[in-house]
Amino acid sequence: MLVTSRAEVIATRRVGAFRHLTLVAPAIADLAKAGQFVSAAVGGPTSALVGRRTVPIAQASPSGTYGGTVEIIVDTDGDAGVRWLAERRAHDEVDLIGPIGRPFPLPAGPVDAVVVGMGASAAALGWLSSQLRDRGCRIDLVLGGVDDRHLVGVVEARRVVGNVSVVLPGDEEDLPDRLAAAVRQLLRTGDASVVYAAGRARDLAAVAQVAAPFGVVVQCCIDEEMPCGTGLCGSCEVPVQTKSGERHTIRCCTEGAVLRADRVRWPLYLQDLQ
Repeated sequence: MLVTSRAEVIATRRVGAFRHLTLVAPAIADLAKAGQFVSAAVGGPTSALVGRRTVPIAQASPSGTYGGTVEIIVDTDGDAGVRWLAERRAHDEVDLIGPIGRPFPLPAGPVDAVVVGMGASAAALGWLSSQLRDRGCRIDLVLGGVDDRHLVGVVEARRVVGNVSVVLPGDEEDLPDRLAAAVRQLLRTGDASVVYAAGRARDLAAVAQVAAPFGVVVQCCIDEEMPCGTGLCGSCEVPVQTKSGERHTIRCCTEGAVLRADRVRWPLYLQDLQ
């Protein structure tokens, strides 16, 4: 169920190249789960920016001093809409819709898991890792970014997971291959049965490719542009394939953004994104 909220910003802080915002949105916080998104109206009432920006929910707290809150992490070097969001300060208000999409499915019992995320797309992985840990799962966490300013939650993750690897290629073009190599090494030496991944499509495609020979399930959270966040505009379609081989498209915002990697037709999807 989607709900709307006129959310007040109650705290902001810089996290490397990103800005972390905490907003009061009780109705969304009550429903939100790791892997879901919120869609924010950006630009203010006098702006020419008409599109929305859809970003992962980093954490949701249904109760607290200020009532239910949601936390997001946005790139201060993003486009004009994302920068507007990053520039909000305490007591500013933002129109939100959420929680959007499917959350990460959690295992019924303890399993070994590899969790991998890139840049701000990894915002929810600390939340996810805490939930996996509470279920007795063993976790290897890989966080990547073009440089150390573009990493999210390394210190916090080491408190929760312990085994955290960092991938810093220095060149954005090398990030998919470096992440894939880190995941391959963990799958070779460990006993993981599931990979949870969050990032841009090209990074997720590389992770899915190296994981396929190991026969593990890859649950990927696709962090691509979702201009409306409601499924109405149809601009975030992802080509997928069912178990029976039927091919069709789904809307990433409402029918994703968490999808099984083996259902996504990655070459066609990457071609469509170009």
